Amino acid sequence: MKKILFLCTGNSCRSQMAEGWGKKLLAGRAEVFSAGTNPGIVDPRAVKVMAEAGVDISGHRSKSVMEFKDTAFDMVVTVCDKARESCPVWFGKAEKIHKSFQDPPFLAKEAKNEEEALNHYRKVRDEIRDFVAGLI
Repeated sequence: MKKILFLCTGNSCRSQMAEGWGKKLLAGRAEVFSAGTNPGIVDPRAVKVMAEAGVDISGHRSKSVMEFKDTAFDMVVTVCDKARESCPVWFGKAEKIHKSFQDPPFLAKEAKNEEEALNHYRKVRDEIRDFVAGLI
């Protein structure tokens, strides 16, 4: 089985969604993880929109990429531009893929209400699902 790491800055939203989708869509074909270059906390709106899609990430926690410095990954996927710029070099022979997704919390800042904010999260959630489904 391949080992895949989804990497973002805060490991709070996009990489968490990617990990959730990876565990669901790539089950039996890949062992999936996520981390951040500057981890924060898992975004409650990300948890909510993933649950709507049948993927439970409520037990996830934000993790530092340093937790995985001794792990040999087959693939490291950066899902935001800042993570790509600061991606650690010690990933060795791992295939490095970059796919930038818009930042739902940033998009939701100007939302007029909670439903409009969640729609930004849903859009990115679905884009991440489609991307992850095509990885292997």
